[in-house]
Formats: sequence, structure tokens, C-alpha cells
Amino acid sequence: MTINNKKYNIALDLGGTKVLCALVEKDTNKVLFEIKKKTKKEKGAKKITLKVFEAIDELFKISKADKTQINFISVACAGQIEREKGIILNACNLEITELPLKEIIEEKYGLKTYILNDVEAAATGELLAGAGVNNKNILCIFIGTGIGSSIIIDRKIYLGSDGVAGELGHTIIDKNGRACACGSFGCLEAYASRSAIEARIQGLIKKGKRTVITDFTDSSNFSTKHIKMALDAHDEVTTLCVNEAVEYLSSAIANAVNFLNPDLVILGGGLIQGADEIYLKTINLTKTKTLALSSRNLEFKKAQLGDYSAVIGASLIEKYSELNNG
Repeated sequence: MTINNKKYNIALDLGGTKVLCALVEKDTNKVLFEIKKKTKKEKGAKKITLKVFEAIDELFKISKADKTQINFISVACAGQIEREKGIILNACNLEITELPLKEIIEEKYGLKTYILNDVEAAATGELLAGAGVNNKNILCIFIGTGIGSSIIIDRKIYLGSDGVAGELGHTIIDKNGRACACGSFGCLEAYASRSAIEARIQGLIKKGKRTVITDFTDSSNFSTKHIKMALDAHDEVTTLCVNEAVEYLSSAIANAVNFLNPDLVILGGGLIQGADEIYLKTINLTKTKTLALSSRNLEFKKAQLGDYSAVIGASLIEKYSELNNG
């Protein structure tokens, strides 16, 4: 594929296990080229910054795009963000604090750069180009390495007074519970994320429980794909751990629905996209836990843009700002 003289945006989805870097056509929101880099072992500001540079450099190389064709670079990062200055304040799954990524990228590439939260970006993508285009009040929840969420009220993302609203993954579900990467204990993320399911299965393996996952991969390193394979094989250990996670997740979503009364809940992220049964179990159980009036007009949808929710949303950040501030 070759690109023409149109304008493009470079958008990155920087998460706990990977960085996805995409060249997005400005007028159509199509992802034309992409680079994926694993970040599971690379943690900390220096290593992650280098990984971002590698991805952007490779994208320029394979797309043969010229810098004059690029409107801006936008990075959607898992964690808490200071948007105006483009600082990653805290990304616990990446072991980053106070990283001025906007300044660093602009200095290296000479291109205007935006830094935003990954679920905020994904919510923007689904709102403007995905599952939420016809809805007004939306709760977006993305379940992967961690659990991120975003609140949309009257088609505007609600950020809160300090810009960090929507941390459903860090609501406390057990005050004496499991340690979370954020430093707290008993967070939903420690019970219902993909990494939580993985840790729970590994714990049972150490206790001598038999699971078919060890037939597919090393028990210290498995993914949503392996969880899905084990579910398809009716593996008791995996089914137990997934059902536990879904129980916690559905309770948290029901609480949020009762509190916010949205007209749509969008579920996405690697765990949801990779295993339909987890998606279906979650929505079916959530429906049994919500108040009748809170959920009488409620819809559930899977994120329509899939793995591209965050990069397309990050690419749309200027359009979103124009719609809401213009």
C-alpha cells in the first residue's frame, strides 16, 4: 500500500502489554499502517519512551509518510494524565510517574503532540465513529491488563475536577483484599482484569490444580487467547477463575449503572474482544443486578472499533475538542 498526498495523524495506544502505533487517514479515520511492540517486560519511563520512538520510527519507515503530511501525534496511555502539559502522572502498569511525554515527542519529531488517557481515547473513538454514535449517556469499560472506564454525559466525556474521573477499576470491592498495582488493596482491577484472572489461575496451578492452559503455553506467560482456548475446552480451573472475575465485574457495572443511569454500556478491551462468552456472561449477570428503573432503557454493546478504539479515538481528539468547545 502506498499513501497519497492526503493528511494523516499518528496515533499510539500505549498499554500494559503493548504499544500499537498507527497511521490514520484524517478524513476517513481508516488505519492504513500499524506497528505493534510488546511492552510486557519493558517498564519505566526510559524503556517505554524508547519503545514509543521505535514504533513511530518504524511507522514512518513502512508508510513512507513525510512529516509534512502529519497533522499531529497523539498518544493514548493507560493511566492518569495531565492533558494540557501532556504529562503521564501515574501509569502503574507501566511503572511510570511524572513523564512529560508531550514535550519529549515534540522535541524529537517537531510535531504537535497530544497525550490522553487510553480509555478516554477509546471512548472518543466509540462515541464519534463506533458503537456510541447514536447514544447520549454512555459508560465505556475496557478490560485488559487492567480495567479502564470513561463516563460520557450528554455526548461529552466527564473528566471530573482533576481530570481523572471514571476509575471504575480502582473502586474498592474488598477493603482487606488483594494488592493492586496502584498501591491500594481490594480494587476491582485486582479481581476482574485479564492479569487478575491470570494471577488467580497461576495461584491454583501452584497449589497443584490441573489446567489445560499448561498444555498450550508456559504457565508463567499466557494471554486472553489461552484463556479462550481453555474455556472452549471446558477447563474447570479457568472456568472457575473467569466466573469469579465476571461476578465481581458485573457487580461493579451494575453499581455504576444504578449510579449514573446511562442509556448505553460499551464493553471492550482484549478480554472482551477475545472471548465472547466473557462478554455475554458479564452483560447477562449485570442485568440481574441493576435496578429495574435504572436499566429499563439500557443497551449493551461490544466496542465496535475493536483493537483500534484507542488509536482512532486519539486521532479524533481535535475533532472531539472542536465539537465540544467550538
